[in-house]
Amino acid sequence: MAKIKQKIDINQASLFDILKNYQEENTCSRPAGSFDIDRQFREAISQALKISHLSRWQVAARMSELTGQEITKTMLDSWTAESKEGHRFPAIFLPAFCEAVGCSEPIRMLGKPVGVFVLPGPEALRAEIQRIEEEITRKQTEKRKRLVFLKEMESK
Repeated sequence: MAKIKQKIDINQASLFDILKNYQEENTCSRPAGSFDIDRQFREAISQALKISHLSRWQVAARMSELTGQEITKTMLDSWTAESKEGHRFPAIFLPAFCEAVGCSEPIRMLGKPVGVFVLPGPEALRAEIQRIEEEITRKQTEKRKRLVFLKEMESK
């Protein structure tokens, strides 16, 4: 089977162009309060908990195991509740949290305001590539089925 060459979109920006534009946009002085990310961070933590296959009790247990410090479900609830203004998620627990829930979005969103980008490690990229390959194979199979069906319809 011949390989189909994909056309490259010359208007698509490279990663380096995106980073350069981001730095240029953020060189001006920042307005007061622009780094108040409390609500967004709590939402990122809550969203990561929602998409995790683990319960909050399991996440707390896994974090406790990873950090060697006791972390409870109640603590997680306090850190994510908007009504608990005096409770903040400790930064020292963030890597363990991200590992426990399998989501690095909270770390990513913390770095974004200062122009720091978090990229997945090689294993995560390999897993993502494999997922894309499986999706391509599935789509190609669907396409072949439809082509066969079309030929059958046209031959009648």
